[in-house]
Parts: sequence; C-alpha cells; structure tokens
Amino acid sequence: MAVTVLQKVSRALHLQSVWFRRAVKAVWIVFFLIIVGGPLYILSVKYNLFGLYGDMPSLKQIENPENDLSSEVISADGVSLGRYFRFNRSQVPFNKLSPALVKTLITSEDIRFYEHSGVDSKALIRAVLGAVTFRSSEIGGGSTLTQQLAKNLFTLNPELDGSLAKLGRTPRRVIQKTKEWIISIYLERHFTKQEILAMYLNTCHFGNNAFGIKVAAETYFAKQPDKLNVQESAVLVGMLQSPALFNPKQHPEAALAKRNQVLYKLYRVNYWKTKLQYDSVKVLPIDMKYSVQNQNKGLATYFRTVITPELTKWCKENGYDLLESGLRIHTTLDSRMQRYAEEAVTEQMKQQQKKFSDHWKGRNPWIDDNRKEIKGFLDSRIKQSDAYRMLVAKYGVNNDSVKIMLNLKKRMTVFTWQGERDTLFSSMDSLNYYKRFLQTGFMSMDPRNGAVKAWVGGINHKYFKYDHVRQGSRQPGSTFKPFVYGTAMEQGYNPNQKFQDISPTFTVSGGKTWRPANAEGDYGTGEWITLRMALAKSKNTVTAQLMQRVGIDNVVNFAHRAGIASKLDAVPTLCLGVSDVSLYELVGAYGTFVNLGIYTEPYYITRIEDKHGNLIQSFAPKIHGEVINEQTAYKILYLLRGVVEEHGAGSAGISDLLKDDNEIGGKTGTTSSASDGWFMGVTHDLVAGAWVGGDERSIHYERWSLGQGGKTARPIWESFMLKVYADRSLGYKKGQFRRPSTPLDMTLDPDKYENIPADSVEDTRQWDGPNQ
Repeated sequence: MAVTVLQKVSRALHLQSVWFRRAVKAVWIVFFLIIVGGPLYILSVKYNLFGLYGDMPSLKQIENPENDLSSEVISADGVSLGRYFRFNRSQVPFNKLSPALVKTLITSEDIRFYEHSGVDSKALIRAVLGAVTFRSSEIGGGSTLTQQLAKNLFTLNPELDGSLAKLGRTPRRVIQKTKEWIISIYLERHFTKQEILAMYLNTCHFGNNAFGIKVAAETYFAKQPDKLNVQESAVLVGMLQSPALFNPKQHPEAALAKRNQVLYKLYRVNYWKTKLQYDSVKVLPIDMKYSVQNQNKGLATYFRTVITPELTKWCKENGYDLLESGLRIHTTLDSRMQRYAEEAVTEQMKQQQKKFSDHWKGRNPWIDDNRKEIKGFLDSRIKQSDAYRMLVAKYGVNNDSVKIMLNLKKRMTVFTWQGERDTLFSSMDSLNYYKRFLQTGFMSMDPRNGAVKAWVGGINHKYFKYDHVRQGSRQPGSTFKPFVYGTAMEQGYNPNQKFQDISPTFTVSGGKTWRPANAEGDYGTGEWITLRMALAKSKNTVTAQLMQRVGIDNVVNFAHRAGIASKLDAVPTLCLGVSDVSLYELVGAYGTFVNLGIYTEPYYITRIEDKHGNLIQSFAPKIHGEVINEQTAYKILYLLRGVVEEHGAGSAGISDLLKDDNEIGGKTGTTSSASDGWFMGVTHDLVAGAWVGGDERSIHYERWSLGQGGKTARPIWESFMLKVYADRSLGYKKGQFRRPSTPLDMTLDPDKYENIPADSVEDTRQWDGPNQ
C-alpha cells in the first residue's frame, strides 16, 4: 500500500515537473516571440521582406505626405471664389482651428494624445480586451490620432499591399496595423503635436464630398474652422467614426445623439464649470447651414467655368493637376464688386423678366422679321438637345417612342426668380419654359491695367450654363458707333462740328440701295446738330454720313486697334453695329478710350501658387501701347460724356447720385428687332458694360421701345455703380477723366465751326461685302 502511495506521489511530482518545464518553455517562447520575434516582424514589415508585406512609404513621402487638394480661386481682396476639385479638400494650419474644436477632438478620440509617442499602450490593451469580450463599442478602439493620420495618408493604399495581403482580410489588416505603428512613431518624431492634429483634420472625410475640416465647416455650418463653437465641433468630431451614419443632413437624429455623446465626454473632463452650462448646450438643436460646394455655388460661377480650359491647359503644360494639386489661383476680381454685380443683375433682371412675361402673356415670344410667330420653333429646338439625341440613339429617328418620351412628364426642379420649384415637366415642357427667360451678361474692368473686377455671365449658372460675357457674341447696335466717331476724330473732325440730320444713300451689291433710318423710323429731320449731340441722340443718319466720309475699312481698322478682336464685315450697316462682338471685347475697347489710347487686354489671373504658397508663375497685363492718339481718345470720351450730359440725350436720365461731381460717359445700344439691349458706361477709373436679350435672336420684346438698352441694360450698370460708390472700402471715387499730356489740338467751342452738309444725296460707290 505504501509503495502505491509513493508511486502516486512520484508520478504527481513528475507531472508537475513536466508541466513546469513546459510552462517555462512556453514563457521563453512567448518571451522570444515578443522580445525577439516582435522586432524582427516589425523590421520585416518595414523593409518588406521577400515582398510579403508591401512597400512602406519612403521617408520623403512621410515627411511630405501627398494629400490631393482642390485648387482654389482667390479674389484680389483675398476671398475664396470657389474651387476646382475631384475630391473637395483644402488644408488649414493649426492656428486656423478653433480651441473648442481641438479640445473636442482630443477628448473624444485620443485623451492621452499629448502623452504618447504615436502608439498608446493603454489604449491598445483596452482595445484587445474589448475584442476578446466583444465590447469594443463600449470600451473604445486602440488607435491614436497619429495612427489614424497614418491610416488616412498611407496604409489604406492598395498599391502598398504585398503578397500576404492576398490571403484574406485578417492578414491584410494585421499588416496595415503594423505599418500604422511604424509610420505613427516616425510622424511623432518629425512633426509637432499641433502639426499632427492639423494634418489629421485635413485628411478626414466628412461625407458629401467634404474632405478636410475646412470644407466640412463650410459645407455644414458656412463657417471657417477657427469660428466653430463647441457644439458644431462635436457634430463634426462625431462624424469621424461614420460620416454616413452620423451625417446631420441625412440622419439628423443620429447626428444629434452622437453629438451629445461627444459633449458628455467633454463634461466628464470638466470642460464646463457647471452642469447647468453643459445641460444648456446639449439641448440645443444642430444649427446647420448646409451647402455642398460645386461650380454652381458661390461667387463668379460663370467666370470660374470660362477660365477652366485656360487653367487646364496651363496645368498640363506645367505638370500640375487642376483638380488635385492644391493650386492657389489669384485673380483680379474683387469679391465685393463681384457681389454687387451679381446683386445688380438679380435685382434688375427679376424686374425685367416680369415685364417681358407680362408683355407676352398668353403668346409665344419667338417671332420672325415680320413679327409673326415662328411655327415649329420648339420642335426644331428640341432636336438640338441631348435628350433628343439620346432617344434617337435608343429608338431610331422616326420611332414614335421618341415623341412619346419627349412628352412624358417627370419630376424635376426648375429655376424661378422666386427660388427653385419642384414640378412635373416633360422635356418639351422644360424647353418651352426655359426659352422664355431673358439672359444677361455684365463685366467691369479697371481701364488703367485691364484688371477684370466683376464678371456675371448669366442669370443662374446652375440652370443656364452659357456665358454671355466672353462665350457669347451678339450685334452691339449703337454701342459700336463710338468707333465710327473715333475714326472721324482721328481724321480731324471735331465733336462740335454740325451735321445735318439727313440719311445718306448707299448703293449695295446687286444695284440695290440702302438708307439708314433713325430709331424713330424717320430718315432725318433736316436739323443741324453737333456730332456730340448726334451721338448723344444716337442718330443713325449722321453716323452713316461719317461712315461715308471716313471709309468703312478705316472704321474696321480703328475698331480692331481699339480692342475688338471679332471679324467685322466691311459693309455700310457696320456703322449701326451689325457685326457680332462679345461684351468682353467691348469693355476692353472702351477701356482704350479711358486709358487715353493705350489698349490693355482685359486680364484676370495675377499669379498661381502651389499648395504651400510658393509662387509658380505670375502674370502681367498685356499692354499694346498707344493704339490711338491720346488726343483722339479724349475727344471720344468727350463725345461719350455727351450721351449723359446733353439735354435730351439717351442716358441723360442716369441718377444724379452718379452724375454729381463726376464725369461719366456712356452709350446705349439696341438692335433693330430689340433682340439685344446694351449699355456701356465709363468713368475715370472703371469701365463696365451690360447686355440683355434672349438666348436666341428671335426671342425679344414685340415692341422696340420696351427692349432698348436704356431700359434693359443701363439699370444694371447704374445699380452696380451706386453700390460701388457706396462702399468706400473699395477706393473708387468720383472724378474727372485724365486729360491728354499736351493741350487739345482743336477747340471744343461749337461756335468756331461751320456746318458740314452731307457730301451728296447718294453715294455711288459699290458695296459688295467685307472684301471691298
């Protein structure tokens, strides 16, 4: 019996010894794996042993992380006009983050941020325990803000995966975590805590194409990051865990609950002195001012669209990506003047559209030269649409399904001057609706250097994409007359010489004759009037007489020298502005008069910087020198002043608030069918022009008197100028036009000149077209 007990004890001791040796062995194995294997594993990941783990970013990449950024268009007064982006992202430095935002982020996401060196061992252990006990959502994760930054920048890049990543999600995730640790430690060694915080917030995605805290603050709260309060900060920080789930736009209740969870964390670390303060904040609703940024939003939408091809070309030539390189494109536009221009357009076009709609109430505004409605107008125009082309491609040209689908009503949002409206429209309904809107273009420029200060290409960029400043060209009507008068001044005529109001006769090709009538329909009253008064009253008869005397080719040459780039047909009717030009050209050419004969092309980009603010390229105005003698230029200004100053002149009714103690020149223009209404206005330091009309020439007022430029376009210019002068911060003051450097080569006294009769009853020269 004793032997049996001893045997049992001996066996037990032996088993204990075996288990002890096994335990010791296990400890040594674990010790070896942790102390030796761990570093070897990390080193193998760092150096991508046998290509198993995938490449690590280079030291240069870590120190200079590539973060695709939107390129920003900036006004001359430092205001963002908008961005070009594939992913809407823009960086801000730490000093542009509100203290409330920084405190909220650290408290919610990484409470020991200032204590660890990239990897938080306590948080890591906590995360492991959470995973083992299936309580991760309660206990929290183990990633530090630095690790999350590393993840945002590098570790999610599939191009950095190795062969082990192909084994499945778990191996790939383990390797990614390892890379995060390595990169995090390096980031902590080479960047300050403040820099890491800023970099992290600049790389986060907040949903709705808002990348980075700057765009997120603008998108959800219409603020800059340094203006965010604690509750707004809590909303954005709460979104970091799931931008989709906690999005205040799509899921307001979930976003509010998450915000309050973040606020409670702040309360636990005594962010507020009393619980009452905390309670008063958590009951507040989310005061969201949501606006997704795109090319239809913000200031200067047409301008940004028009210059896109030019910028894209420059980027291609210089090795940049406009959508991702984070360029800072500085422009000549002034955000205040741009806003005033857009306000003026909105105010005046809203009124003008009501008049136009009331005028055509119950009738269609597309009419031919005989003032008859154009039959089949909409049917012909729908065939130019993308909707028609897509349906034809699907069903065939003569298939009835095309017509059925074009008339099928569907839900859509349409533009109105009272705001967007949801309705049921077919493609034909939509075409019929939008063709009835009047359009406009407005541009303002500093004549001294050609700097464009404001640019409005239409009434609403979201619904009407076509730009009427530079892309569109229309007949300028009487706004072209100063080029005829300017040619005469260049040839020695005087603004106060008197001409008889008689219509000359031109013989055109085919033996036919043409005589211009005045706007009133007469062929002249026979009265004697000065050239200044003739331009002021926009007498077609006198302008045509000048054309006969100075020569059509000379007028064409003069206009081109002044800045008109479009082709001008050398025909008698040119004197009445029948050749299409753009508003952009007209403003530039009128600037030549103000600049005493020196033509400076309108320009709008001053410099381009990279994402770090380093200058890449600067741009200077293109000055063509003295294209017109300064004496001639000043005489043209004197003529243009007559349009405003002479009794009974076309623009004598301009507000006294503008005219008092101020020299103003201007010229209205209206085409014969009233398809186009123009006004060009000049002061000593600002040139601006406006155009109003239908998208098509056949769409216009039925009566010429309603569509003339003095009633449609001039009010836009007046409204804009009143706003500019009212804003003293702009520095635009009333004053006189610059005088020539030498005394005028002729007197402006009308009593010193004899009357100049018409050359003859009929001009017998043949006019066969532009080549004559």
